[in-house]
Amino acid sequence: MRQVTVLGSCGAYPEPGRACSGFLVEWDGFRLVLDLGYATLPRLLNHCPDGAVDAVVITHEHPDHCIDLHGLFRMRLYGAGDGSRLPLYCTPGVLSRLSGLEPEADLRTVFDVHELPGAYPVGPFELGGVLLPHHVANAGVRLRNDQVVLAYTGDTGPDPLLAELGRDSDLYIMEATDRKGELREPHRNLLTAEEAGHWATRAGTRRLMLTHFWPGNDRAVSVAAARSAFDGEILIADEDLVVPLDPA
Repeated sequence: MRQVTVLGSCGAYPEPGRACSGFLVEWDGFRLVLDLGYATLPRLLNHCPDGAVDAVVITHEHPDHCIDLHGLFRMRLYGAGDGSRLPLYCTPGVLSRLSGLEPEADLRTVFDVHELPGAYPVGPFELGGVLLPHHVANAGVRLRNDQVVLAYTGDTGPDPLLAELGRDSDLYIMEATDRKGELREPHRNLLTAEEAGHWATRAGTRRLMLTHFWPGNDRAVSVAAARSAFDGEILIADEDLVVPLDPA
């Protein structure tokens, strides 16, 4: 299988029946997780019994993107782990934030930690990325091989680096929070759906997936806003949606 499965799509906190940010990327048996926010771990286990994944990438330390990584840590520490350390690629604040939950437990006993942003071979992919504007250090992520390019913003304000992150990608997963009052903020740290469409166009991506919806927002309205700035295919990141990773 070569696909992306949506584990969660909400920003801040999960709506009923949903989860916060999380995606499962599968490529010929290799399984990589992008973010593990609130309520994503049970959904991941539906697809990967015993948490059998090959790598985890966490964009930043906010709990709606990383909190269930601690659940995966406990699962591998006390239950399903085979003793090997799981490669974890994350910004430095992730470990310090999660270590505060259980200071006596060393997360590095389970995870082989690599700092983002950086360039790494990860299974069938080359992992790269850039720092993007947010309240804390956030790494936009780019996964590529000789057949496909997948990009993911994590959380970000508007920035020219968004065009480079998603350049000529086959799938660009972009936050479209549309939080009320965000446009009045002096320092922008989140995107609107229209801005996501704008940067997707600048990047030349083939498909745009909108995610990180603020709870209560009408997702159809977000799609319409993105459509005003992007002419390509637009997907809504609904839980359990499966998107083939097919090249153009």
